Amino acid sequence: MNDDRPVLLETRGACLHVTLNRPRALNALSHTMVRMLDEALDRAEQDEAITSVLLSGAGDRGLCAGGDIRALHDDARAAGRASLEFWRDEYRLNARIARFPKPYVALMDGIVMGGGVGVSAHADVRVVTERSRVAMPETAIGFVPDVGGTRLLAAAPGELGTHLALTGRSIGAADALLCGLADHHVPARLLPALAEALGDPALPGESAAGVVERFATQPPAGDLDAQRDWIDDCYAAETVEEILHRLRASGVPAARAAADELLAKSPLALKVTLAAVRRAARLDSLEAVLDQEFRVSSRAFEQPDFVEGVRARIIDKDNDPQWKPGSLAEVDDEQVARFFAPLGPGERELGLARRPADAPARGTRSPKAQAG
Repeated sequence: MNDDRPVLLETRGACLHVTLNRPRALNALSHTMVRMLDEALDRAEQDEAITSVLLSGAGDRGLCAGGDIRALHDDARAAGRASLEFWRDEYRLNARIARFPKPYVALMDGIVMGGGVGVSAHADVRVVTERSRVAMPETAIGFVPDVGGTRLLAAAPGELGTHLALTGRSIGAADALLCGLADHHVPARLLPALAEALGDPALPGESAAGVVERFATQPPAGDLDAQRDWIDDCYAAETVEEILHRLRASGVPAARAAADELLAKSPLALKVTLAAVRRAARLDSLEAVLDQEFRVSSRAFEQPDFVEGVRARIIDKDNDPQWKPGSLAEVDDEQVARFFAPLGPGERELGLARRPADAPARGTRSPKAQAG
């Protein structure tokens, strides 16, 4: 009998296997799933017999394609507030994963986007495969990278994170390793054996990272390293307008293609995203970044671009969003600054950074702390 629960738990040896189980929806996260993941971590933390946690996705298409975009879209159209409560719990889960006291291993096989990055890229040990496609594609739907993604991207070498944040491009295993979004490449065919080895009671002294390293191989070559010169030069500019100017003037075909991509994105989302990544680089903890992202998400949720972007890209699929404002010139610094201002009366801040830190956060995760 098929188990239709959206999150499955199974203890194998000393490892708690957690499986996101909505394969037809690419394991997109619902609020229920976020709560179930938090409860799974409760179980793993309290059970002394469990020494590690392994996260994977059902099916062979991906770990997780992000949050349930249609549900968020419908809530925004109805001027609801359920999405804010979803993000509140999701971001708290992201912070908990980063501080979790036992090794947490994420199998980032297949598609890993948005919220899927949030439940995996803050892990102790992050495994990609030759099938991995990792992305924070929010600007395409009039939104801004979240789930701690602005901190992860800000920590990438040079301006690679800025490039990925603004374009929303997906990257494969080698580029995920280069950008500090993953730690090891393991061929997809070896994942079942890796999962079994993590719970092997015959290996009580071996760390989770050590187990993964036994299966790790070199990934297929990536694309970003060879493009570092133009990416670092163009995206070092202080404004989106200047970034576009440099991309067009660079003489590099790939840079001009990136400029064309940016011109199809929400102008407001582009400017807020650039500010969010730059500000994240100056914040001292993941919790502070998540607090900032909650403010930004709350404000982005109120903008017409989010509903319009989801309509054009996901629902109607006409790929012709009518952004408001329609140009970068119409987005001023004051509009951008409002996304980062404290929330107003009747609105609750996330407040993670005010919580006493009883365990060190894993920070920018590059290089990753060893698990074990």
